[in-house]
Amino acid sequence: MFKVGEYIIYKRDLCKIQAIEKNPLTKEDYYKLSPMTDETLSIKVPANNKFHNLRYPISKKEAEDLIQKIPEISPLKTNDKLLESEYRNLMKTNQHEDLIKIIKTTYLRSEDRKNQGKKVSEKDQLFFKQAETYLYTELAYSLKMSFEECKKHIILEVENSLRKEES
Repeated sequence: MFKVGEYIIYKRDLCKIQAIEKNPLTKEDYYKLSPMTDETLSIKVPANNKFHNLRYPISKKEAEDLIQKIPEISPLKTNDKLLESEYRNLMKTNQHEDLIKIIKTTYLRSEDRKNQGKKVSEKDQLFFKQAETYLYTELAYSLKMSFEECKKHIILEVENSLRKEES
């Protein structure tokens, strides 16, 4: 059982456990969670329910290892008609690598469209932002950085890794 004051991942959101309360009707314990992306929001989740995907954030070592793996993770290769469905499916998994696939795919598609003088797809922008928020919020927590520091750190690490490969 998690404790008050701990940070956990609920679905994809980094949350702080504000309280553990009893449901007056069922007498079961509930976690009262506050997502870090919107601290005004309060979520109640049954403490004993295994279907809610509650877990601790990844460790600093796991975060660093994941960042090193980013260059090896390939973007999606699917046609435009199936892309939104694929994005949605990847958002539902509990895999950091799937968020990276979404970020890479949407970024590359957006750059390609810009280079062709076309408007960037709203769906790509939406999924990019969502995947980026989930991934960088958790990694920032694990690496004890701000969201923006984490984003810059990841970009720098990936660029350095790609430069080493080219040498």
